[in-house]
Amino acid sequence: MHMKIVKIEDLHANAGWRTTSFLKITTDEGLVGWSEYSEDVGTKGLTATIRALGERIIGLDPTRAEWVMAVLYTQTVPAWSGINQHAMAAIGNALLDITGKALGVPVHALFGGAVRDRLPVYWSHFGTYRVRYGGRFDLPAVRDYDDVMKLGEEARRRGFRAMKTNVTLMEDGVLSNFRPGFGTMPGFPALNPRPEVMRGLARQLEALRAGAGEDADIMLDANFHFRTEGYLELIRTVEPFRLAWLELDTYDPQSLALLRREAGFPIASGESLYTRRSYRPFLDAYAMDVAIVDVLWNGFLEAVKIASLADTYEVNVAPHNFYGHLADHISAHFAALVPNLRIMEIDIDDVPWKGEFVTHQPVIENGEMIVPSRPGWGTDVDEAAVRRRPPN
Repeated sequence: MHMKIVKIEDLHANAGWRTTSFLKITTDEGLVGWSEYSEDVGTKGLTATIRALGERIIGLDPTRAEWVMAVLYTQTVPAWSGINQHAMAAIGNALLDITGKALGVPVHALFGGAVRDRLPVYWSHFGTYRVRYGGRFDLPAVRDYDDVMKLGEEARRRGFRAMKTNVTLMEDGVLSNFRPGFGTMPGFPALNPRPEVMRGLARQLEALRAGAGEDADIMLDANFHFRTEGYLELIRTVEPFRLAWLELDTYDPQSLALLRREAGFPIASGESLYTRRSYRPFLDAYAMDVAIVDVLWNGFLEAVKIASLADTYEVNVAPHNFYGHLADHISAHFAALVPNLRIMEIDIDDVPWKGEFVTHQPVIENGEMIVPSRPGWGTDVDEAAVRRRPPN
């Protein structure tokens, strides 16, 4: 008699400037699998899609995750990407948690085991959240370039050797986040380069380098905030600052390949791509030095396959991970498993109650995360804590 899926539930919690969402899948044997997902990144309506697809898998064996994904693909193939892939990913990730728990092993052991037990991590949104939310959620404010330098010094004291920041702009004497690609400031939708942005960015990176030190790995994420012309100008601006990588997003492989040829430093991209089908044209164009892979969007099963594909092009991968602590664990299993890992993303600045939602928080020592070794993802969701903080 095979184990069966009998119930699918979604839970949601206030996480400050966003909502953290969890998927709970229960089996007839009482085992519960968890995954995390987000409706705050262009994915409104994701919960409804998860519920709809979830109806199709009631009664199926949760330990046959590949089979379940194949069944769900038949339901989504005319619209295989986007929210449908997010929903499949959330379901598949919860099933792997069940399988690991059923066998008493961590998820990475299901795929051959970890190749490393400590993961290099970088402090993501470095200064970004303090610019946007400083003075709230117990976050100190970053208002000017002196604050940027002091934040770099803080990271060095705390043992972080790598950090990724975003483009800022000085407005009325105070730093703000530069985000025209997301429609939150002037410049959208044309996305033309602006000289004052480039001048300010140079000052920002100069201050960050002064604080973090010559040996720190500094990354810059420009998201979707320019078109190819603007990214070329950006490359010329950041050239002197010895970036560990410039991260940017575009849906045109040839444009990204052109930018990579122009840059004298690594180019990272891919966080908004889905499945091997989307990565292949970028890899064929030799457009990226580092392939960013979102394990929550693609699902662990697919993310591992993307990493294997990238490996055939001699490209390393880095998980896209700016969510809650369950997501930290899921991405950590991916980072522990794949041989071609560059580094793992993690948010250090966050709301003070972030850790309440899970039974085990990530362990970070001297800029490295310890790979979870408990069964499944290595942490469960504290349902009472989630219910204590309903979404706004």
